[in-house]
Amino acid sequence: MKVWFVGAGPGDPELLTVKAARLLAAARICVYAGSLVNPRILDLLPAEAERHDSAGMTLDETLAVMMRACDVGVDVVRLHTGEPSLYGAIGEQMDALDRLGISYEIVPGISAFQAAAATLAIELTVPETSQTVVLTRSPGRTPMQETESLRTYAATSAALCLYLSADRLADAARTVAEARGPDTPAAVVFHASWPDERIVRGTAADIAEKAAGEHMHRTALVVFGAALQRPYGTASKLYAADFTHGYRKGRTREEKQDGNA
Repeated sequence: MKVWFVGAGPGDPELLTVKAARLLAAARICVYAGSLVNPRILDLLPAEAERHDSAGMTLDETLAVMMRACDVGVDVVRLHTGEPSLYGAIGEQMDALDRLGISYEIVPGISAFQAAAATLAIELTVPETSQTVVLTRSPGRTPMQETESLRTYAATSAALCLYLSADRLADAARTVAEARGPDTPAAVVFHASWPDERIVRGTAADIAEKAAGEHMHRTALVVFGAALQRPYGTASKLYAADFTHGYRKGRTREEKQDGNA
């Protein structure tokens, strides 16, 4: 018996991995985050599969389902939204399963920041502008270390992707504006890849006001940074004609001129 921590991806069932879809199609017991997972993904489960919505369950209640499955030798699919390793609370579950001697495996999924970048049509790592992506959140009932404050990351040029922070957007935008300037590009993406996907674009100065009328849920992803501002202007050297790497020799100016003759 094994527990499969499966990433449900950002919402679109077609963005599931092949492995995730296969496990769901064969599942006999599934524990899923009902408040976050697109219900259409549950359609992949067999009609007779046992289903448990973890939105109303405690950790002990979730573990009880897994222990009961272990007793009868049945695998459990533990379906998490997005990528399980990001804000998925799988650490405490794995620790408990270790203590219980129950084996588990993780199947990664596409995260909200990736789906948001796709729907915004941006590259998060822009050459000579920003080569770092920060995935973080605003503090709430879960405290954060001061060394992880948004103010610390906003002082860099990194692309900032904030989870679970749309309800504190005004504070986050103010922090970014103070560090990078009020014209810093900003966007909020709600339900990236879902049929009801919504996007609000703006700057650190006005994004909170623009998003206020859109009733964005706290799970919407917030993005700040130059990556949102196209065209980028600077191209990657990887495909430059004069750039040599392990698979191609760069051409000199004279060689390029000869080739165009």
